Amino acid sequence: MFEDLKLAADRQRSARAARRLVLDCKKLLSANGEMGGMSLAAGVVQRLVELCSPATQAPATLDTVFDFLAQDLNPDPAEALRCAQAFADAPNALTLQALTRAAEPPRQELFRRLNRSPGGTAAVLGLRRALLKRLRARPELEVIEADMLHLLSSWFNPGFLQMRRVDWNSPAQLLEKIIQHEAVHAVDGWDDLRRRLQPDRRCFAFFHPQLPAEPLIFVEVALLPDLPPAIAPLIDKASTPLAPERFRAAAFYSISNCEPGLKGVSLGNFLIKTVAQQLQSELPRLRVFGTLSPIPGFASWLLKRPDLVALPGLKKGSAAELQTAYDRLTRLCSGELEALRQAAIHQAMGPDDDAALQRLCAAYLLCLAPTPAGDPVARFHLDNGARLERLNLRANLSAEGLRQSFGMMVNYLYDLDKVEAHNARFRDGEVVRSRGLGTPV
Repeated sequence: MFEDLKLAADRQRSARAARRLVLDCKKLLSANGEMGGMSLAAGVVQRLVELCSPATQAPATLDTVFDFLAQDLNPDPAEALRCAQAFADAPNALTLQALTRAAEPPRQELFRRLNRSPGGTAAVLGLRRALLKRLRARPELEVIEADMLHLLSSWFNPGFLQMRRVDWNSPAQLLEKIIQHEAVHAVDGWDDLRRRLQPDRRCFAFFHPQLPAEPLIFVEVALLPDLPPAIAPLIDKASTPLAPERFRAAAFYSISNCEPGLKGVSLGNFLIKTVAQQLQSELPRLRVFGTLSPIPGFASWLLKRPDLVALPGLKKGSAAELQTAYDRLTRLCSGELEALRQAAIHQAMGPDDDAALQRLCAAYLLCLAPTPAGDPVARFHLDNGARLERLNLRANLSAEGLRQSFGMMVNYLYDLDKVEAHNARFRDGEVVRSRGLGTPV
């Protein structure tokens, strides 16, 4: 009985808090005076930050706020139609401006007013993090997501961001965030991080002026004589740093997003290009810029027994060669390709087995990368103007590397003078690759 009363009281408090927050959002939208609006915005920002905090358990209040944003802050259809007809009758600057104002959802203006308040940018990002967790169960909230992505793409335009190098002298709080957010190759404590920040290793991050202590995305770079064929030597915390005179190649080996609220906002491509340009200016001896990248979708694709004949862009006759490669690996694994996710099987592979695995991986990257079904990392780098340079067997024999791609990794090459042309070719469905890469297309 007591628990029931407590739950009822909690629901009533949550409902009151939601009504107050919605009412203040309405007041903020109608506020004309800038000072009054700033005061209202500060209060709304504070409550949104509290609601979106992981420590706060108030999903009902947030759902009420999202319902308000999705249902009550849409454009007026009649007014939008009237303005559209006026623009069609007299297409000029005045009628276009009127149409633009009528078609814009009022929630966009609400987000802009919140963003002007101290802490507003962080509050909007927190609200989007909470929204993204609800979209699958509540697709009607996509109207809010479209507006937030539109605004955040503008607010976090790379022209507004600051790129900074992270080194061992950076604030401890920032270094802890690098350890926390490293998403590709986990940092094994402070000694590991120290090695990744020594002179032959670099780390660069984008920051926003409103979030100066929060890295949005960071990239790790190894300075080497040539592009590396395996990851283990790059992240060996006991390795000896190379002398600067040996630097000829910059290898991007990890890129990690730190802010889930910026999902879909393109930052990584600009960060890589900006870092490459800075390194080229700082270290004129560098001649090669590239990556050592995972292939996270390859193993799961091959284990689904794909229809190799149906691969887009496949050369005539190549399907039979791919099937032969597939059959060879199946026999090697005694009928269970899942065995390729175990390190032991790779020790037993001969040259023909290696060639079979490389051929199938090449088909996966070259045929599927230009399609929505393509590997996400491949699509990122190729759409960024990189060239598919080299496939590396047994490049990552960690449990995760074997699970994702049977231990394979790939080098993508960034020719800074050709990235725009390569990007255009990829948009037309062509994967630019090195001549030495055996390819089925």
